[in-house]
Amino acid sequence: MDLIFLLTKRQKSQPITMNITNDQFNFSQSFHDLLISIDVIDALTDKTKHRSFPEMFIRQSIILLGKNLQFTRDDIEKSNHYFDTIADLQLINFMNNHLLLKISFIEFINDLPIESIPNPTYYKTYPSLCHIPAIYIQIRAKIFYQFNIFIEKLVSVIDLSLLPGQSIVTDQIQKIKSYILYEIKSKLFYTTLSLTVLETHHDMPTVNFNTVKVSSGIDTMFNQAYEQLYNNAHITFRKEYNQLWHAQYLAMHSTDQGGPFRDSVTRICSDICSTRLSLFILCPNGRTNSGLNHDRWIPNVFPPNKSIPNRIKKQYQFIGQLMGMAIRKKHYLSLKFSNLLWKQLVRERITIEDIEDIDIQSFTLINEIEKMIKQNNQLIDIDKVLRTTFDELRFEVVSSNGKTYELVPNGRNIPITILNFQDYCSSYRQYRLNEFYRQIECIRQGLYSVVPGYFLDLFTANELEEAVCGKGEIDIELLKRNTEYGGHYNQNSPSIQQFWKILKEMFNEEQKKLFLKFVWGRCTLPSCDDDFGSKFRIEPYNISNESVDGALPRSHTCTFGLDLPDYSSIDIMYDRLNYAITYCSSIDTDRQMNGPPTSTDFESDWTTDES
Repeated sequence: MDLIFLLTKRQKSQPITMNITNDQFNFSQSFHDLLISIDVIDALTDKTKHRSFPEMFIRQSIILLGKNLQFTRDDIEKSNHYFDTIADLQLINFMNNHLLLKISFIEFINDLPIESIPNPTYYKTYPSLCHIPAIYIQIRAKIFYQFNIFIEKLVSVIDLSLLPGQSIVTDQIQKIKSYILYEIKSKLFYTTLSLTVLETHHDMPTVNFNTVKVSSGIDTMFNQAYEQLYNNAHITFRKEYNQLWHAQYLAMHSTDQGGPFRDSVTRICSDICSTRLSLFILCPNGRTNSGLNHDRWIPNVFPPNKSIPNRIKKQYQFIGQLMGMAIRKKHYLSLKFSNLLWKQLVRERITIEDIEDIDIQSFTLINEIEKMIKQNNQLIDIDKVLRTTFDELRFEVVSSNGKTYELVPNGRNIPITILNFQDYCSSYRQYRLNEFYRQIECIRQGLYSVVPGYFLDLFTANELEEAVCGKGEIDIELLKRNTEYGGHYNQNSPSIQQFWKILKEMFNEEQKKLFLKFVWGRCTLPSCDDDFGSKFRIEPYNISNESVDGALPRSHTCTFGLDLPDYSSIDIMYDRLNYAITYCSSIDTDRQMNGPPTSTDFESDWTTDES
């Protein structure tokens, strides 16, 4: 497949010298569709917008969508002018959440506004779409839907099980998976899921939990479940039961009709993201109360030059098997893992930004030294600085759990000089990018022993997390009970009442999570009032010499605070809050909103005030 694909691409680029035709190859229709799809992918992902959509894709619109919904090249080019990656993904999200699309594409497309001006009311929860003329959003939606028709037909001829780098074609499909509608990928996945259900021939296993040992700290619910379920979990968790084990709490005379089972799952998850086990640790940002993702847990770290103990590997695999159970049975797990874990499970590349999301200081030192070297080409001066300022720096790395490991053999005795600094930086970055690889691979092995991984790799990291953990609704009343007010604000102030109305009635769950991340650096609330270490505080944002309605709210993630301007209406407050939580990295230093963001607005991950 890859060889023919490359020959065809070469023929396209050298039509005169290459005397090879599609007829000579006798290509199937599926392969023609594949070539068209790859050209569409190239056009969609080309940030310069120089690549054109293939003519055959445009011609197919009258066949696939019908005469009334077909689009032209002029339609595509005009629509393309308004869209970047962020706007594209917001439109895909909009389409995924639109109920009519699940019923009929024609009804969905006819429901969309078609004005030649933006319609911010209709697209109010999607800030990037608010500034695009409505007619071009409709055209883009048609393009995406037709592209998904091609993708759905192609999956039968593509080997999605291949690892990154093993197939050009598979890599192209993986690159664009965020553009594949959830309805398409979930239908493919859940079809294979139903085909791999095992019939029930034996009684449901009983898991005995000694809650006395749990209460005294001698044992954990997770460990007791692991000991009794792990060996057969790859079979048990694929059974057609809705409840997969009877939970028997020793010394308690209860019959498990589902309640004890669900309670045991909840308590097992509570153990996983805790210090009661050595499998996961709170991320560095959470331990230092800095940056983002304060509530996210990461796999514990093990010496890079030693094997992870077999028992630990099996426990990670068991966690993956529990994830598979959650996907099959919709028994969602309360797991607060960092995004990089979910990314690796669906074979997405881990980036430096992913590491900084859990450890904002992870690359600060080497970035500063590299910057210093770039500004000064006199090697002797740099060596002097390295000797005086970084005299204790060696070929070592401080890991995410605070322990120091050698990057090379005998690294603790190798000082860093200008001559070996680049090697040090390369080794350092490679370590940080692969720090959790082995642990997450064990989880993936467990997950794929319970659910088929073939189509699961089409899911994005966020989609997999939602399949395992559910949507995770934010309890606004819980947050409200743990809020205090400063200045002239109190719970009866008009602005405060408008604020809570927005959070409770106007924001969807995704916006609520973004809001929490904006003001607190985390995506979830504590489970109860007693678990709040500090109260959420709302202060007036007193603005001088500028328009209050043009200003954006300001957050203080370290102290869990929000400076809220006294806006003139609830609609303006909604717009400013929604803009701030969506584009927290593109807020100007004067806190003014200057219209829709551009691609250059997203270079920094976090510029809100953390004082």
